[in-house]
Amino acid sequence: MKILVLNSGSSSLKYQVIDMETEETLCSGYFERIGNEKAFLTHKVNGEKIKIEKSVKDHSEALKVVMEQLLDENYGVIKSLDEIDAIGHRMVHGGEKFNSSVLINEDVLAAVEECVPLAPLHNPAGILGVRACQKEMPGKPNVGVFDTAFHQTLPKERYIYPIPYEYYEKYGVRKYGFHGTSHMFVSRRIAEILNKPIEDLKIINCHIGQGASICAIQNGKSVETSMGLTPVAGIPMGSRTGDLDPSVVTFIMKKENMTPEEADTMLNKKSGLLGISGISADNRDIEQALAEGNERAKLALDHYHYAIAAYVAKCAVAMNGVDVITFTAGVGERGRESRAEICKKLEFMGVKLDPQANQDAFAKEAKISADDSKVLVYVVPTNEELMIAKETQRIVNGN
Repeated sequence: MKILVLNSGSSSLKYQVIDMETEETLCSGYFERIGNEKAFLTHKVNGEKIKIEKSVKDHSEALKVVMEQLLDENYGVIKSLDEIDAIGHRMVHGGEKFNSSVLINEDVLAAVEECVPLAPLHNPAGILGVRACQKEMPGKPNVGVFDTAFHQTLPKERYIYPIPYEYYEKYGVRKYGFHGTSHMFVSRRIAEILNKPIEDLKIINCHIGQGASICAIQNGKSVETSMGLTPVAGIPMGSRTGDLDPSVVTFIMKKENMTPEEADTMLNKKSGLLGISGISADNRDIEQALAEGNERAKLALDHYHYAIAAYVAKCAVAMNGVDVITFTAGVGERGRESRAEICKKLEFMGVKLDPQANQDAFAKEAKISADDSKVLVYVVPTNEELMIAKETQRIVNGN
């Protein structure tokens, strides 16, 4: 079975074609600036990048160009579209409507539309991607894999907010959590690595990249996570605040005469590591500044590492213990210094890092805890696209 995995943005389209027999990515690509005359596609196959500059007005036209590349005699990966058995879509927000992946039909799309107020940038883009596939590849099954679905197992006392209950009833204001596809993939993978049933493990997965979230996974299910109603909550990120006193927002809005839209931009794009350091939203830039003696760079990273460690401890409380901590995503897979600093703050829990193993672990699966550590610590690169493909295969096969 070959599956096309799509991740649709408001003006972008990411894709991979995965052969499920080998779980090999046959090709991948990224169409940018859809709707702009300077739109272009970067198609990757066999280690080679091909750039195609092509003006497209919408996702349907973009998908048509993508299909041309999949069929190209020089750098295509299929001879006919009949070889694509199904399309798996990354869908960001399913609210309380979806607790698992689903075969997409008109009722599903209507429910995703109802969740647009919870994800105004992402959900409309997801719908556009599905509509494009229905138009260009009619009859092919489309499967929606929701970022929020994995966290629908959170106990109510952990997802409810201490605000007037009517706002939950009227608008669905509650913690939803995100990165669910990544948390699902890593938790299943670490169970395979340890050769243990996932039901027997208490896992804390640290998905740390430009966006970041921590998740407690017990019996294979999410029981606590750091992101909330939106992906701005939880631990500080590259340019997002993470948790803070909500009155900070209203205070600054009054002082600066901000509109809600301006406040939202401040919280999402001008805060986090960028906000404290004043340097960058990229950890590598901040670490470089730290090495040069920049005090705000040090402050930003100290705050960042403390907040992550504190949330890991909170997740341990949620499960009454922890067997293994996993690090994944950009910083989690490559940030040796950040992993070391976070684990140092968790020594009271019995976490002990092997410094050399941590140094050697760069974007690859590796155990980085010392042999006498009471808690196992691993680096496990995430693969959200493969997880979407696996879920798509499961749904199409009726499992």
